[in-house]
Amino acid sequence: MGLSLDVDESDGAGETGEIAVRSRMSRAQRRSQLTDVGRSLFAIRGLDGTTIEEIAVAAGVSKPVIYEHFGSKEGLYREVVEQESKILLQTITGSLSEEAAPRILVERAALALLSYIEDRTDGFRILIRDGPAQAEGAFSTLFSLIVARVEHIFTDEFARRGFSPDDGAMYAQMLVGMVAMTGQWWLDVRKPSKEAVAAHVVNLAWHGLTGLRTAPELHDHH
Repeated sequence: MGLSLDVDESDGAGETGEIAVRSRMSRAQRRSQLTDVGRSLFAIRGLDGTTIEEIAVAAGVSKPVIYEHFGSKEGLYREVVEQESKILLQTITGSLSEEAAPRILVERAALALLSYIEDRTDGFRILIRDGPAQAEGAFSTLFSLIVARVEHIFTDEFARRGFSPDDGAMYAQMLVGMVAMTGQWWLDVRKPSKEAVAAHVVNLAWHGLTGLRTAPELHDHH
C-alpha cells in the first residue's frame, strides 16, 4: 500500500518555532509515487481488474490527482508499460554492448532477462499481459526490438560455419522466444537459480539436443 506524503510545503517554522512535519510532494515525486502504486496494483490485478479508486486509496490521494497527472487509468497504465519496456530493452541491449564471443553474448542476454525478472517482477508481469491497444512497448513489440539486437550475434558465426547469414533473423526469433518463455516459467518457480537457468538455456541453444552437457555452466559468470 502506498504511503502518502501529501503535505503543505508552504508552512515553514510556526510561531512556536516548531518545524512543520507535513510537506507537499513535488509534481515529479507525486507522478513517480503514482506510477509505483499503479505498477504494484496492475501486476496483481491487471488493467481491467484495477480501479481508479483503488489506486487513489493506495496512493493516499483523490481521484482528480490521478486524472491530473495521467488523464485516465489507461494513461497511468501506459506510463508503467513504457517505463518497464525501456528498462528491459536497455537491460538486454546493455548486456550485448561489449564485444565478446557469440556464446558469451547469448549467456549475457539470457542472464540479463532473468535478472530483470528477478529485480522487477511486477514490471515483467505487466509486460507479458495483454495491454491496451494504445500502449506502446507491449511485450510483442519489445520482443521484436530485442530480436533485432540479438540477430547480429549470429551473423559472423553463421558465416564461419557456412550457413546463410540471412537465416540469422529466424534463429534470433527462436533464441529470444526460448529465453522469454523460460523466463515466464521461472517468474513463479524461481528454482533453480537464474545462473543455472541461463546455463541450461545456453546449453540447449548452443549444443542442441544431441550435444547437451549433463552439468552446464556459464563461461562468463563470475
